[in-house]
Amino acid sequence: MSQKIVFLDRASLDAKVRPPRFEAAYVEHAASAPDEIVGRLKNASIAITNKVPLRAESLKQLPDLRLIAVAATGYDVIDVAYCNAHGIAVANIRDYAVHSVPEHAFAMILALRRNMIAYRDDVLHGAWQKSKQFCFFDHPIRDLHGAVLGVVGEGAIGQSMAALGKAFGMRPVYAAHPAQLDIPGEFVPLSDLLAESDVVTLHLPLMPATRNMIGEAQLRAMKPTALLINTARGGLVDEAALIRALEENWIAGAGFDVLTVEPPTNGHPLLEVRRSNFILTPHVAWASHGAMQFLADQLMDNIDAWAAGKPQNLVTNS
Repeated sequence: MSQKIVFLDRASLDAKVRPPRFEAAYVEHAASAPDEIVGRLKNASIAITNKVPLRAESLKQLPDLRLIAVAATGYDVIDVAYCNAHGIAVANIRDYAVHSVPEHAFAMILALRRNMIAYRDDVLHGAWQKSKQFCFFDHPIRDLHGAVLGVVGEGAIGQSMAALGKAFGMRPVYAAHPAQLDIPGEFVPLSDLLAESDVVTLHLPLMPATRNMIGEAQLRAMKPTALLINTARGGLVDEAALIRALEENWIAGAGFDVLTVEPPTNGHPLLEVRRSNFILTPHVAWASHGAMQFLADQLMDNIDAWAAGKPQNLVTNS
């Protein structure tokens, strides 16, 4: 019997999506509102979603659904517990942004560590032009060489961050935890990592155990000269505490590519932060052309593998 595949938010992926290697009806929607999900997935055996949530209240109305192919690594938009209990497989994308995300993170680190935004603003506002000497150094400039890079999350992206850090002459350390991977590197308790690191960078999924894992206590534990980088998920950091940390100089700066609510159509407190030591980008760290095409290819590979009875990249039990 022919399968039916429905991509709920095709506009979220700027890449060519090849057809499946089996007989299937394939339907794309640029975007899908919550009240459109059930109607669009009626009779579908395979759903593709990037950020459209598939919760129990929707899934229980979709008896034909057998696979959810997530067009991303993070799968917090899926009710995985319901899927496990009702025989719906969920597959995600692995290792597609191992270059794109670290490059974006280090672009933020370099800009903040060297106060490039503040200096650019000085030039635009004429401060350098009024200087009595050839240079104008009103803002601290700190090297990466010799600094400690604290990596929270030792997956493929975290490991890539550590490798880039080494290339800059930094000393990478990973946050230790009970389920840590058996990889080469220095692991220290999170409390030690926060206290010792010159840059703390987050690379782990959003789960109940990681939500708001960086709050007021953790931000106050960091060095006043340290940076916090989050290119993973907005919910990992208590955003109100972050604003206080920036306003009261608990830390030297932050670079974020994610918010707790995306897109922030009704506004967001971090959108109002107008500081040269804070960079906010619109969830694009992953979105290089090469990374998106890799994602699109693996997305269809996941679907083909499942249809062939050899599922891969599952986050469910089967």
